[in-house]
Amino acid sequence: MAGLRILGVGLLLGWLASASLAAGAEPLRIGMAEAEITPPEGFPMAGYYHERLATGTRDPLKAKAMVFAGDGARAALVACDLTGIAADLSAEVRRRAAAQTGIPAEYIVLAATHSHTAPDYTRDLYEYLGAPPEAGQDRYSARLIAGIVDAIARADQGAQPVTVLAGSARQEQPISFNRRFVMKDGSVRTWMRLDNPQVVRAAGPIDPEVSLLLIRAAEGDQPLGVFTNFALHLDTVGGTLWSGDYPFYVEQSLRQTLGPHVISVFGNGCCGDINHADPTAAAVNKTDMIGQSLAATVQQGLTQLSRVDQPVLRVRRAQVALPLQEVTADDVARALPLVAAAKAGNPGEFFALVTAYKSLILDQLRNRPPLAPATDSLSWGLSHTLAGVGDQLPVDVQVIALGSDVAIVCLSGEVFVDLGLAIKRASPFRTTLVVELCNCVETVYIPHRVACAGGSYEVTNSTVKPGSGELLAETAVRLLREAAGGE
Repeated sequence: MAGLRILGVGLLLGWLASASLAAGAEPLRIGMAEAEITPPEGFPMAGYYHERLATGTRDPLKAKAMVFAGDGARAALVACDLTGIAADLSAEVRRRAAAQTGIPAEYIVLAATHSHTAPDYTRDLYEYLGAPPEAGQDRYSARLIAGIVDAIARADQGAQPVTVLAGSARQEQPISFNRRFVMKDGSVRTWMRLDNPQVVRAAGPIDPEVSLLLIRAAEGDQPLGVFTNFALHLDTVGGTLWSGDYPFYVEQSLRQTLGPHVISVFGNGCCGDINHADPTAAAVNKTDMIGQSLAATVQQGLTQLSRVDQPVLRVRRAQVALPLQEVTADDVARALPLVAAAKAGNPGEFFALVTAYKSLILDQLRNRPPLAPATDSLSWGLSHTLAGVGDQLPVDVQVIALGSDVAIVCLSGEVFVDLGLAIKRASPFRTTLVVELCNCVETVYIPHRVACAGGSYEVTNSTVKPGSGELLAETAVRLLREAAGGE
């Protein structure tokens, strides 16, 4: 009996300590807002190695912001319907948003959904930022920056006490597939089919988990927004119409069930080697099928979420120096005529063109001045922020944690799925959302070491050396452990 009394007293003391902690901590507040960032017709589209000019809009492109505040910490995460976040865009938005809201710039994260029917804005941005402050206000980049900053500012102004529910569902209907394959000769090749007699098997897994956060107002329980995290390339639409790709269907589904003002934020998971092409089927899955299937999984998942108790906000950030690949004068000399020919409508051999673009980008990043001026050659890869940065590329890793239940990990680049899965397995949080393509697209793909040994497209189209993916994953896990321990 004495032991039971001691146990009872211990439980009571533990409950009182927990209640005291909850009472002493500032309640979590979250604000959500969106802004349209659709470019005009005729603006160049991103995603491929040839110029496409937009002819209209299929569905509007948006920047969707979440601002977190509580217990003395503040952070913002903005998911943008862009193919990537150039370091110049990240730096300028963070600078302006921090000045306007007081949120520390290093705790403002810009994430790209990676839509391939989004603008190729980098040249326009480079020219806009290089012009006098009073010039270029009619450029798309001026409106893009203003739209993202406005979404952050309105989310910050609207931050209110909330209830957070978190969890995940499994995407059972196959809509994502590893696109790299081990061949009989031991090589790895991208975009194969299983009926190819030289294919042995897929070179890696997929991540079928759909991680979810549902944000409700603490007063009145009104749904404010849903954050969905799933690992699948947004390259399912094609054509020349602006589109946010399959997450648009998730948004429409959520607004039908939760209300027309709900903000649907999509954070792309680690999907550098994942796409929507089923290697066992002749037909490729269409955008509406993918979006509707994922939307159904999200709707099912929302019914299974658990409330996050004591969602104390902890934000952690570290900068990682990723080693850049070398580039020589001969590499640059070979690249210039190949890129010029491609711009004239003669792209030549695909992998040679990919290598040529990468060589010119590496020249801009590593060398000051560059070995060859590339302002006439590159449509993306030009950067004021990273010009001549040297042999290492500084990138951020951020963690936004809510109590002991939920953490959001933010990584740069197109990260291979194995790295995202490794972070989730090592995370001490019940629900861990890993979001790629944050703040710095100049890494391009980030494979793991084994993939680097195999080669093929994603390895060719990476500016960083083998081991960079492991550096990011190790840093993310360290930050997760610090956030979980309250350090």
